[in-house]
Amino acid sequence: MFSYTEYQEFNLETINYYTMGKIIAIANQKGGVGKTTTAINLAASLAALEMKTLLVDADPQANSTSGLGYNPKTIENSIYECMVDGIDAKDLILKTNIPNLDLVPSHIDLVGAEVEMINLEGREQKMKESLATLKDAYDFILLDCSPSLGLITVNSLVAADSVLVPVQCEYFALEGLGKLLHTIKLIQSKLNTELEIEGILLTMYDLRIRLSNQVVEEVRTHFQSLVFETIIPRNIRLSESPSFGLPAIAHDAESKGAVSYLNLAQEILEKNVVAVARYELKEDGKSLESEKLIAIISNIY
Repeated sequence: MFSYTEYQEFNLETINYYTMGKIIAIANQKGGVGKTTTAINLAASLAALEMKTLLVDADPQANSTSGLGYNPKTIENSIYECMVDGIDAKDLILKTNIPNLDLVPSHIDLVGAEVEMINLEGREQKMKESLATLKDAYDFILLDCSPSLGLITVNSLVAADSVLVPVQCEYFALEGLGKLLHTIKLIQSKLNTELEIEGILLTMYDLRIRLSNQVVEEVRTHFQSLVFETIIPRNIRLSESPSFGLPAIAHDAESKGAVSYLNLAQEILEKNVVAVARYELKEDGKSLESEKLIAIISNIY
């Protein structure tokens, strides 16, 4: 692997090989699809790959907050105060036990934010305004959205550069996917024209169940390249790690769940390398081919 120092010695010009401060909303209006599990474990995996990562808990249930070791009942200021009262988001950041991973917590009070913001001008932009001061300080900012298509989720989609959609490998999970994609289209046309779909993530996969395999096949057939190669299996370590206030990678790094989320983080990094391969790089005065560039950058991870 190349260290950053070795990278410089490779005689390359300045390399901006991923999008600094990319905001990814993790959203699905259907509950129980592994959304918060994905938010916590993807954030921790990106941090483990030395990406400075911020997880914003935008769900009133505050499960991402408790899943990273904080008691929501003791939180004095949360994303609610940031959006409604205008508190600087920098003052809300909490350190976690995972190096490179910070948290903006949530609180049950966030339930009332939709009512309090309903008559505010530019109410759909409040999350975007709140995160504006943080974007340049992190490599990735992940938003754990609530299981609804309410104003808080709309705020998250307006603030995001892309949206990651977890889909449980069960029949009913597919029914809500169409509604979410329709909402994303509306956001793209009216409020955030640059919003992209980061990918569809298949979760809670069980190789032994025929239906799981049928759902995988159907989703891949319909959405093709939008579907991540990584599939998240049902895994006991993923289920029990929140009770310890830890992501799976800190609870049992060798578990199938932890390894799967590391693979997902790697896939997202590689995808974003390809997405920003627009710069001019030179080796001994000659332009590098993009394939060679991507191969070099991938070695960093």
